[in-house]
Amino acid sequence: MSIGQKQPKSLKYIDAGVNIDEGDALISDITPHAKRTKRAGASTDLGGFGALFDTKAAGFIDPILVAATDGVGTKLELAKTTGMHRAVGIDLVAMCANDILAQGAMPLFFLDYFATGRLERAMAVDVIAGIADGCIEANCALIGGETAEMPGMYPSGTYDLAGFCIGAAERGTLLSPNQPKLGDVAIGLPSSGLHSNGFSLVRKIISVSGARLDAPAPFDTDANHLGTTLMTPTRIYQKGTATALAIGGVSGIVHVTGGGLIENPPRVYDDGLSFQLNCAAFPLPPIFCWLRDAGNMKLPELARTFNCGIGLIIYVNRNKAESVLEALKAGPEPEACIIGNLVERNSHPAVILDQSDHWCRQA
Repeated sequence: MSIGQKQPKSLKYIDAGVNIDEGDALISDITPHAKRTKRAGASTDLGGFGALFDTKAAGFIDPILVAATDGVGTKLELAKTTGMHRAVGIDLVAMCANDILAQGAMPLFFLDYFATGRLERAMAVDVIAGIADGCIEANCALIGGETAEMPGMYPSGTYDLAGFCIGAAERGTLLSPNQPKLGDVAIGLPSSGLHSNGFSLVRKIISVSGARLDAPAPFDTDANHLGTTLMTPTRIYQKGTATALAIGGVSGIVHVTGGGLIENPPRVYDDGLSFQLNCAAFPLPPIFCWLRDAGNMKLPELARTFNCGIGLIIYVNRNKAESVLEALKAGPEPEACIIGNLVERNSHPAVILDQSDHWCRQA
């Protein structure tokens, strides 16, 4: 057809690869999942141009709002391979909500962005069902989002995710950088595995080691498939954080994400302090032992890439540490433990991996 000739067929959007009817049907499919997340202050009705949240109805008097946004990285590639899409929905909420918690605030509401080359409703519903699962665990409402079908931008069968979370704390109660002081005790809350960081390296190690996602994990005595174990969702620490803050004495909270146990802790204390991390206080979980051995990784690189079994660190005034630990262990975090303390920096690095030989032994 030459330039200037009329298109013989009356084109519709679907001819360009965008199916409006499927998008409309998806709204109906996911509405029940959004309604599962309803909480005080939120409306979970979908389809409007914007979403509302009433902080007064949520119980706040003079709130400061805290915002966070994140994705789940290349863990999406494993979701595509394993078909475990609901897990990354939980990851998406966790990565944002845990960042809100690290400020000493509580998550209130969540929005998602789902972009794909061709909308596959069953897959999209699975992802959003996982987002709803995560919102329930974080006690925040899924109040809206965006589904973008973009043929030519994404290959068919692939998608990308972004999440947006808003939380709040009463004025004067937020945690601030440099608040932790010399002698403060670090309480570690265990991770559920890799969470959602370092998966580009994980995929590289899978490739060079010849490991198969559909075969039993070489480190799992229960013989779970490697893919299933790697896709374990990120833990959400809303209950543990609320418990610690209620006891008092909390000076800082670290969400251990990209940068692992080396780069994340110094974000909350000043340059005159170092975190003396007692590696003997908690074992290196088998999945990290396998990554270390299969990737021939040096310990500092392992600790700078992965959470190594600790998903959240709570710094507490030494006089309150035992009270906070007891409340955590008796409540939402039975495996919480003291993993170190803050010491003078002097010539030390920002994080001291003390007794690291405990991690170098074969599991």
